[in-house]
Amino acid sequence: MNTVVISKKEYQELFEKKLRYEYLCQIIEEDIFASPPAKNAEEIINKFKQTKLYKQEFLRSLEKGLKRSSYFKK
Repeated sequence: MNTVVISKKEYQELFEKKLRYEYLCQIIEEDIFASPPAKNAEEIINKFKQTKLYKQEFLRSLEKGLKRSSYFKK
C-alpha cells in the first residue's frame, strides 16, 4: 500500500473542492429548465415577501419581471 501525506490545509481544500463538485453534479442532474411549479405571479411574490430576506427594490423588480413574462400572462 502506498501512503501519501498531505497537510491538513491541503486536505481541507481538496475536501471542499470535492463537495463543490458533488453539488454541481446534483444541480446538473436536475431539470434546470423546468417551468416553475406555480403560474400565479402574485403567489410567488408573496412567498418571497414572507421570507423577509429580500429588499423592496428587489421585490419590485421581481414583480415587474414576472408581469413581463409570457409564462405568467393569463
